[in-house]
Amino acid sequence: MERRNKFVVVLASAFLFLVQSLLSTTCALHRDHFPPSFLFGTSTSAYQIEGAYQEGNKSLSNWDVFTHSQGMSFCIIHTCLFWFFHCAGGKIKDGSNGDVAADHYHIYMEDIGLMHSLGINSYRFSISWSRILPRGRYGKINPAGIAFYNNLIDSLLLRGIEPFVTLTHYDIPQELEDRYGAWLSPKIQKDFGYFAEVCFSKFGDRVKFWSTFNEPQMMVKNGYGTGEYPPMHRNKEFIAGHNAILSHATAVEIYRKRYQVKQQGMIGIVIFMCWFEPLRNNSLDFLAAQQVMSFQAAWFLDPIIHGDYPPEMRQALGSKLPTFSIKERRKLQYKLDFIGINHYTSLYVRDCTFSPCKSSRNIDESFIYTERNGIPIGKPTAMPNYYVVPYGIEEVVLYTMRRYNNTPMFITENGYAQSSNSSMTELLNDNDRVDSMRQYLTYLNNAMRKGADVRGYFVWSLIDNFEWLYGYTMRFGLHYVDYNTQKRAPKLSARWYEQFLHGVEVQHEHEQVDMI
Repeated sequence: MERRNKFVVVLASAFLFLVQSLLSTTCALHRDHFPPSFLFGTSTSAYQIEGAYQEGNKSLSNWDVFTHSQGMSFCIIHTCLFWFFHCAGGKIKDGSNGDVAADHYHIYMEDIGLMHSLGINSYRFSISWSRILPRGRYGKINPAGIAFYNNLIDSLLLRGIEPFVTLTHYDIPQELEDRYGAWLSPKIQKDFGYFAEVCFSKFGDRVKFWSTFNEPQMMVKNGYGTGEYPPMHRNKEFIAGHNAILSHATAVEIYRKRYQVKQQGMIGIVIFMCWFEPLRNNSLDFLAAQQVMSFQAAWFLDPIIHGDYPPEMRQALGSKLPTFSIKERRKLQYKLDFIGINHYTSLYVRDCTFSPCKSSRNIDESFIYTERNGIPIGKPTAMPNYYVVPYGIEEVVLYTMRRYNNTPMFITENGYAQSSNSSMTELLNDNDRVDSMRQYLTYLNNAMRKGADVRGYFVWSLIDNFEWLYGYTMRFGLHYVDYNTQKRAPKLSARWYEQFLHGVEVQHEHEQVDMI
């Protein structure tokens, strides 16, 4: 009888879980499913939208130099752990650069108008280090750069939009690279701390959310490991990563000691995070997926939150991984206030310790796959190896919740790639992006109902922009940008987001927007 009762309880629990899952994925998504204080916004970055690369006394950044220099063939990195490659000639796929980009520097007021029309309550953007300190700590603060960001911040607040500021999103003054090798030198920690303090002192009375870095793993792996990003070094990612982690700690220490009590803000870091599924239902593939997560997210978060690199990395890399001195460990004690998660896709992982694998690239006997039995993990997007896998956002949030004691989280980027070669009708009527947003938000809400302390969601991106090695061949924006005229036009996804944020119960039906 006791065994029968236990069976009934298990069966009832499973049925209840199934019903809840079905309800969560079929019921119309509504703004009220999220707390009133929840931040809903859009994301951009300085180099990708500002343009004006030689205006306002700005110096050249590493990306200015990189996109203007000629080079031999390179391989575009497609996915989370830099393991899928597509070779092409030149540094940027279409030979473009961010000289003008979306000209946000000149027409930021128009872009704020777009944000206001959407109804967002927060805007995540990055500050160009080269605009604020053209020569780093070796020169003076640039008044024109300070004025630009003051005007941007004040204009956002006048529209009721909270600034959510990233200190560096890949771009740094080229002078720091020329002087001492940038992230390869401990000197960068002092420079980054100085830059951070200038920003805290000039803008912190109005900015309540600070991120030290955007995707530091991508920055150091691509720039110092594979050589696809500036400054094109190879096999030096762990040295660069070590200095980036300590630079984060330097900035947080300054904020904690001198500004946070008075300014009442939060400071964190933004990490690029895919979800990795075991390819096969066995313990080896499960462990391989866990190890890959450690090399991706925990590489930076474990030292910042737990005080040292992940054990999985230590075991795999040994002496290749730097160690923290006693002094550096003291600096790490300041940790962070939140974790920003940039999430786009999920992938399969297979362990290859005892059997050969066929895949594009491996690390520590683990291989990455996009298909299982010939079936893709999700609906493909225009970005190679980026798939729509909505449950992945729930999984990465729950992983982060468990590993880091439910530290407050923000989804700082989530988006859908369109090809610029698509027709204007397809670009404006982006039904696939609408479907993706709705599904990812639904699974994000699932994670929150399971206890995850998520406090915001930012769509990448407000507008179409320069997409790094892909140039202008990819479009992630809620608003279409004509790069010849800089005219913006809302896509169907902008209309959907606006309706959702204004409390309209939107069970998505495929609609049409007018052609421009």
